[in-house]
Amino acid sequence: MAVLEQLTSQQAIELEDKYGAHNYHPLPVVLSRGEGVYVWDVEGKKYFDFLSAYSAVNQGHCHPKIVNAMVSQAETLTLTSRAFYNDMLGRYEKFASEYFNFDKLLPMNTGAEAVETALKICRKWAYEKKGIAENEAEIIVCENNFHGRTTTIISFSNDPVARKNFGPYTDGFIKIEYDNVAALEEALKSNPNVAGFLVEPIQGEAGVYVPSEGYLAKAKALCEAHNVLFIADEVQTGIARTGRLLATCGNCACEQKNCSGTPDVKPDVLILGKALSGGAYPVSAVLANDDIMSVIRPGNHGSTFGGNPVAAAVAMAALEVVTDEALAENAYQLGELFRSELNKYIETSTIVNLVRGKGLLNAIVIDDTEDSNTAWDICIALRDNGLLAKPTHGNIIRFAPPLVMTKDQLLECVSIITKTLKQFEK
Repeated sequence: MAVLEQLTSQQAIELEDKYGAHNYHPLPVVLSRGEGVYVWDVEGKKYFDFLSAYSAVNQGHCHPKIVNAMVSQAETLTLTSRAFYNDMLGRYEKFASEYFNFDKLLPMNTGAEAVETALKICRKWAYEKKGIAENEAEIIVCENNFHGRTTTIISFSNDPVARKNFGPYTDGFIKIEYDNVAALEEALKSNPNVAGFLVEPIQGEAGVYVPSEGYLAKAKALCEAHNVLFIADEVQTGIARTGRLLATCGNCACEQKNCSGTPDVKPDVLILGKALSGGAYPVSAVLANDDIMSVIRPGNHGSTFGGNPVAAAVAMAALEVVTDEALAENAYQLGELFRSELNKYIETSTIVNLVRGKGLLNAIVIDDTEDSNTAWDICIALRDNGLLAKPTHGNIIRFAPPLVMTKDQLLECVSIITKTLKQFEK
């Protein structure tokens, strides 16, 4: 079979099923093209993308500025490894560090790699700066977290599907309830060996669980009081997704007029990925100030592809798009509209309990048990009606369209969603 031979949807699915490991359960749709907020399947049917590759495609599919940056750099120099300098990495490190208001950036490729990097930085800082005895550092994490699926990360997950039969697990983590300031305070007071607190500003995979107002600010204050690093995993919530440049904000690039009542929180360590490249290329990063990042020295950490010239060019273009097209502002306004319109429907619905979220990171909770097929069946029906979304935790459907969406497009999508939900009303 020729490499570029046209496949039917069924043929493509059968190929993956036969030759690929079965580590995902995709919605049965085979996509072959994307532009802006739309994707097309191999038969040519067009859909609204309401997942954005788990918030990686915030800037829209195949954004011309990002694609042009990638192609231009790929034609010039793709990879040197970090054995040598290249003429793009320093530019990117300066650009991104200033963009997010940090001293330094450590480049990686995937979100999970960036989380692992942050954990290593935190532990080394604990031993060399805080004075914790070697191998005694503890990092506080939250229940129902999702930070990736590496061996260390699943060690502090409470998702049985991600954990079971992958042990032995990595020690050094204290698990507390999310959105519980008292639990964090108790964990900090009772253990002098705590080095960091790793937290998602909004728990995306858990079902777009938004914490109480002020939770992050109170958590940061507690960390400061106990000389503990506040580590924000903004792989999914960052890069304008929640209506601010970062869900934690804490920097001047945010649209301050939309931040009233929400305290700014400047993380000690910031983890980014996904939309850092606009979904065009694997790019992730950890940012921190000099007093923290200085613990990393040659040989301590690295990646052959981390900081490659293509990644650097793509990331700078992706961040410029966020600013040039005011994507945080658009996400804020459309998010308010989306929740308002969905709440009108929910008032009389028997199938949807609530809608929650910030910006254009939202979810609806289906009135059924987590082990039911209702949310999956709704997503199949949404697909048939021209919109792609995916369930999480059984009875929750996440909605996260590209941030380049217009008001008219959003209202059309709300109409598709409500029309589909009506098919399932009890």
